[in-house]
Amino acid sequence: MSRVKIGVLALQGAVAEHIRSTELAGAEGIAVKRVEQLHELDGLIIPGGESTTIGKLMRKYGFMEAIRQFSEEGKPIFGTCAGLIVMAKQISGQDDAHLCLMNITVSRNAFGRQRESFETDLEVVGIDEPVRAVFIRAPLIESVGEGVEVLSTYHDEIVTAREGHLLVSSFHPELTDDYRLHQYFVKMVESSLKSLR
Repeated sequence: MSRVKIGVLALQGAVAEHIRSTELAGAEGIAVKRVEQLHELDGLIIPGGESTTIGKLMRKYGFMEAIRQFSEEGKPIFGTCAGLIVMAKQISGQDDAHLCLMNITVSRNAFGRQRESFETDLEVVGIDEPVRAVFIRAPLIESVGEGVEVLSTYHDEIVTAREGHLLVSSFHPELTDDYRLHQYFVKMVESSLKSLR
C-alpha cells in the first residue's frame, strides 16, 4: 500500500515540524501553499499560529471554500492549537467563526499568554501510553455538540476531540518527539481512504 499524502497548511505555524511528525508516523508530508494542491491529498493538518491571521490568509488565498469542500468529501482534517479554533463552529465571545466544520465551541487563549505555556503528559483515548503535550497560549474546547467524542482532558477541560473525520487538539503535538497523535491521524486517513474507495 502506498503511503497516504497528508498536507500541512503552510500559511503560518510549525509547518516543518508537522511534516516531520507526519513522516515519522508513516505518511508523506506536503507543505500546502496553493489551493490546487488539496486535490492531491488524502488528509490535511491545520497547524497553530494566530487564528485571526490564519483565517485572513485562508480567505485571501481562497482556502475557505476549498477546505470546506475537502471536508465534505470525507477527507480527514486535523487542527492543532489555532487550527482547532479555525475548525470550530463557534468561538466564545465572537459572532463569526472561520471554517465552521466541527460541532464545538472554543475559547481562545484559555490557558493564558505565552508565559503560561507548559508541557504535560496526557491520556488520549485510542493511544496506549500518555502523549507528551506542549501548550502555548492554548485554546480549549468549552463544549462539544452531538457526534463529538472527547479524547482527552486536562484538569477537566477538553483539549482533544474527534468528530468523524475531524480531529482537533489544543496543544502542539508536533513540538515533541512523540508522534503518536499524528500516527492516530494517519490511521484515520487510511481508514477514510478504504471507506471512500
